[in-house]
Amino acid sequence: MTRTLLAIATLFAATLIAPAQAQAQARWVAGTHYSVIPTQRTNVAAGKVEVMEVFSYGCPACNQFRPVMKQLKAALPANAQLVYLPASWNTAEAWPMFQRAYLTAQSLGVADKGHDAMFDAIWSTGEMAVTDLRTHALKAKLPTIADAGRFYQRVAGVKPADFVAASKSFSVDLKMRQADGQITAMQVSGTPTLVVNGKYRLNNDRLQTNQEIVDLVKFLVAKETPAASAAALTPTAKPAAKPAAKPAAKP
Repeated sequence: MTRTLLAIATLFAATLIAPAQAQAQARWVAGTHYSVIPTQRTNVAAGKVEVMEVFSYGCPACNQFRPVMKQLKAALPANAQLVYLPASWNTAEAWPMFQRAYLTAQSLGVADKGHDAMFDAIWSTGEMAVTDLRTHALKAKLPTIADAGRFYQRVAGVKPADFVAASKSFSVDLKMRQADGQITAMQVSGTPTLVVNGKYRLNNDRLQTNQEIVDLVKFLVAKETPAASAAALTPTAKPAAKPAAKPAAKP
């Protein structure tokens, strides 16, 4: 009797979910609201679905997009993980320096602690501004990596000299090249841009409201969840054991 009731309940739940999924599928159209891109390697744990924002601290639209990211973070299911990838193409406004600063902070484990504070330092207080906050004219002297080091000392307690030294490391240089290459591969032409699980790039110009952005991301996360869950259950292959060494022949 209990099994029968459970089967009925499961069937009933499926009949409720299926129309909702079909409705979402009809609402969001590949090639219109989002684009299917060449699949990229993700950097989240097995079972997680990556939600990436391609951004720059020097991008005014990214600063204005922060409330959307906050709304999105609150709305995402537990199996989704937000990550950030800094762009560098606007050299005139110090984007390469901000990219280096973010990736350095990430390598030192303080990127999250300084994320919102860096936007504030650029667009609110002017501590790291690239433009005059009153006239909006580009500053003659742009912020440097040394300025970023002093910023991270203030918000995260990192010694400026240690920050600058880390920013010059091979690993940070490599991460910058990898970020640029991935952004090109994902065919990202503007910031902010959201990419779900290295497969789906949102087309901002076809989305009218913040809620549409959130709803579309949630739809794409749900689309990727079965595969992510299956991957989490797949055992990791163990490396083949090395054959036992043979004793050396006696002379």
